Amino acid sequence: MVVALIVFLLGTKTYRYSIKADQKSPFLRIGNVYVTAFRNWRTSPSAITTEQEALGMLPHHGSEQLRFLNKALLAPEGSKKGGKVCSLSEVQEAKAVLRLVPIWATSLVYAVVFTQCSTFFTKQGVTLNRTVTPGFDVSAASLQSFISLTIVIILPIYDCIFVPIARGMTGKPSGISMLQRIGTGMFFSALSMVVAALVEIKRLKTAQEFGLVDKPSVTIPMSVWWLVPQYVVFGASEVFIMVGLQEFFYDQVPHELRSVGMSLYLSIFGVGSFLSSFLVSIIDKATCGDGCDSWFSNNLNRAHLDYFYWLLAGLSALELAAYVYFSKSYIYNRRTV
Repeated sequence: MVVALIVFLLGTKTYRYSIKADQKSPFLRIGNVYVTAFRNWRTSPSAITTEQEALGMLPHHGSEQLRFLNKALLAPEGSKKGGKVCSLSEVQEAKAVLRLVPIWATSLVYAVVFTQCSTFFTKQGVTLNRTVTPGFDVSAASLQSFISLTIVIILPIYDCIFVPIARGMTGKPSGISMLQRIGTGMFFSALSMVVAALVEIKRLKTAQEFGLVDKPSVTIPMSVWWLVPQYVVFGASEVFIMVGLQEFFYDQVPHELRSVGMSLYLSIFGVGSFLSSFLVSIIDKATCGDGCDSWFSNNLNRAHLDYFYWLLAGLSALELAAYVYFSKSYIYNRRTV
């Protein structure tokens, strides 16, 4: 990794695109707009209107959206002589990024669900019968390959069958919009949690029936293939939401802010992983006490991952409802800008 970093840094001078000496980075431009607008938070609406008229901004709906950022057009003292101000294009860039925040926030629950595929799904698999043939046991972690396999199978069906049919119905080249694709992925994500909860209930009942509740090291006589449906359903969600989010955050920002858009997309999974850890930690402390095992007890036969999956399914349903609301608002705002 150190060698790769050195080679990477040595190649920076050969990049096709580079920031010019007199050009500020996108992050600096956007941050400067927020800072300047905050400094001018006491500025009167009449002063903003006067500055907008001086810049030739017509009083349309787009200029009224996120109006508080228009304060960045003024110097702290109320005139350009008092200090540096932000340009109109910089303010519009800041607004374009801020409009993405509701979609970003509602996608965090999906990222929380995403982390379960490599954590609790695998812990479930370890407790089940993983024998394929005598003397050969499949690895519990290898079940994640069903997600990739599902993607490989569904993508051609999506491109060759679903898109042409949807194109004929909607008249859109892509069949459905990016926002509709993301919403569909969220629905399948919630469904995967429902399936996971039902399978976990089956696993716990099997452990009780065979008297294995207090024998966590003994394999439960239940095939590991019971876990495949939840991996498959989640793989279907990735077909829609992963590509949809990448396209959305890359396409819905000005050309100069494409890197910022991709940063927002990637940050969904980074922040979502932290939220998942925080959620597990809080629930573990809240449900562990008075001699009771927590939802995440080391002995999974006494734990209640099914409760956690139901919680995530409920949060995913709320996420989807919020997403529908914000996506409609986003579409309206885009049309009126």
